[in-house]
Amino acid sequence: MHTLFVSGMTCGGCTKAITRALQLQDATATVQADLITQKLEIESKLDRDSLIAIIGDAGFPVATS
Repeated sequence: MHTLFVSGMTCGGCTKAITRALQLQDATATVQADLITQKLEIESKLDRDSLIAIIGDAGFPVATS
């Protein structure tokens, strides 16, 4: 399980876009989002750096600190 904080994630459409982008690389990936805190809980076989890159490429910057 990976926990990431994503800037600009404000609606269900954002969550769907991120989920779709991740599932193109890992079809079994699951995403739970808290829009208020902009936190994602991701279950995936991908490593943290790959997740950050995919989410960033989808247009959502990930806080890495």
